Amino acid sequence: MTISQELEYTILIILGFFSEILGTMAGFGSSTIFLPLASYLVEFKTALVLVAIFHLFGNVSRITFFRHGLDWNILLIFGIPSFVLSLIGATLVGNLSQTFLKLVLGIFLIVISALFLIKPRLTIPANNKSLILGGGISGFIVGLIGTGGALRASFLTGLKMEKERYIATSAVVALGTDATRIPYYISSGFLPEQYYFLIPFLFISAFLGSYLGRKIVTRIDKEKFKKMVLIAIIFVSIKFILDGITASL
Repeated sequence: MTISQELEYTILIILGFFSEILGTMAGFGSSTIFLPLASYLVEFKTALVLVAIFHLFGNVSRITFFRHGLDWNILLIFGIPSFVLSLIGATLVGNLSQTFLKLVLGIFLIVISALFLIKPRLTIPANNKSLILGGGISGFIVGLIGTGGALRASFLTGLKMEKERYIATSAVVALGTDATRIPYYISSGFLPEQYYFLIPFLFISAFLGSYLGRKIVTRIDKEKFKKMVLIAIIFVSIKFILDGITASL
């Protein structure tokens, strides 16, 4: 069944809005939720760019609120490998089929969701080697399949930073990763011109969703809610894997 372009735009904006609310409430990036949902409506590579732009807007708002907490040392150690490997991951997207990329995304989301369900406070011991490795791995995954915030968080939370420092530093790393890969996606033609119209609406949707999510989060049991979202992500991801297996038969 096909839908009109106007309805498609409307659904994408609404999905982005609720993904930002859920991501803020659950404590991980909206792209983990928005990307698999957007991929049902548009081609995966188009969804990759739209969600990256949406994610960039969300990080700009977080940096605006917490910019004074930025840890420059961690930004250099973790951020530079993340930026470089994000671009490398992005350059591979055009050479891989959308079915394969969806399959990889599905497997990654199931693995990372299961890990956080089994060990909700998963962290990786922090030292310079693990930060360089973590920045590189998470950046590469983000560039290739568009989401890796949960993996990034598992490395950065091991530093036991104050909340403001963590939010600011993580947001700047994510922003830099987005800013590195988005120009390559667009120059490679992943975003058809008709979707440029959506960009300002995605900005508004990201800002409002982030604001509302922060308002609601204090009224819920965050850990239970996070588990519900992770389970939902697993079910959505199973379809990607089944589609990938079916297409390869």
